[in-house]
Amino acid sequence: MPQTSSQSFREPGEAIIKIDDEEITELYSFISEVRVEMTRGAASVCTLTFDTIRTENGAWTVQDSGIFAPWKKISIEAAFASYTEEVMRGYIREIQVDCPQNMGAAKVVITGQDESILLDRDHVRQVMSTEENPVTDGDMITAIAQDNSLETQVETGLDNQSLNLDGTFVRLLRDRAEANGFEWFVREGTLHFHPPDLESEPQETIRVYAGPQTNCLRFSLQHEGHMPDQVSVTRAADTGTSVEDETLSSNLALLGATAANSEDAGLTPFVWRMEQPQGATQEEARARAQAKANENAWKIKAGGELDGALYGHVLLNHGTVAVDGVGETYDGIYYVDEVKHLFTGTGYRQEFRLLRNATG
Repeated sequence: MPQTSSQSFREPGEAIIKIDDEEITELYSFISEVRVEMTRGAASVCTLTFDTIRTENGAWTVQDSGIFAPWKKISIEAAFASYTEEVMRGYIREIQVDCPQNMGAAKVVITGQDESILLDRDHVRQVMSTEENPVTDGDMITAIAQDNSLETQVETGLDNQSLNLDGTFVRLLRDRAEANGFEWFVREGTLHFHPPDLESEPQETIRVYAGPQTNCLRFSLQHEGHMPDQVSVTRAADTGTSVEDETLSSNLALLGATAANSEDAGLTPFVWRMEQPQGATQEEARARAQAKANENAWKIKAGGELDGALYGHVLLNHGTVAVDGVGETYDGIYYVDEVKHLFTGTGYRQEFRLLRNATG
């Protein structure tokens, strides 16, 4: 069981790597670096870098081990004092062998991608929804997940009167997430398709200048003022054939006491006009404008680096985290946009990028 958050974790974090559910214990001594990159809007990707040695019989320790092959399952966990936490799971996507003139510098790099890669294999030509048989985005995404043995955490989304797929399911997911203002990703066997989850339990606090409790090696932020507070979209009026503009503000929950906008600056409203996408219904055009207003609300962007052993947990994107130690204005809850996990012989580091739409 995990230890309580008040306890310190002074042991260096270690990566536990499994291929087809078997730990690669005999190859740990050849690993020089394990990197996992998690970015909002993209699949999580890992790279494992090995030193490889040619043995007396001509075989190589890593590429000839029989362990690695494309499409084998791969999982990475971070080990702490008495427990582990998953960083990512997926499949091997690529194997690269580099043999320079100096045989002692030979490398093998294994690249893996999260389970979303299963949805990016086949080119599908399929009628997904018609006027006679309309389907919501949520129902459509759920069916795709079930066909690929994935659990779901899905919201209903828009109704589709006419929708054809001519590409991979990833292409469809990306487009429908953008249309709804949703995020989509696959984690621990579950396909997520929903708005940013800003009300979940925050992850372990990032502590800056906290004395012995400090776990953050560096932290910086930027509060951007020159971003629109509202988005205007043209729509048909409720009566007649005329059109009118509808102005939308962010409808995301505030991660603080005061919205990070310019409404109280004594200036005219800061509005950005969005053209209605060609072929989009009025409902979809409004949803896309709302998504743009929500994205513009992330006016506070922070970045930094954690000592993974001191932090004692795996920081994940698509979730919230508390920050403490940068002052009353900017302390509080942030949304995790990106995390880069790095395991080397010198320890475990987590480089992060955070977003916030409020102060206080």
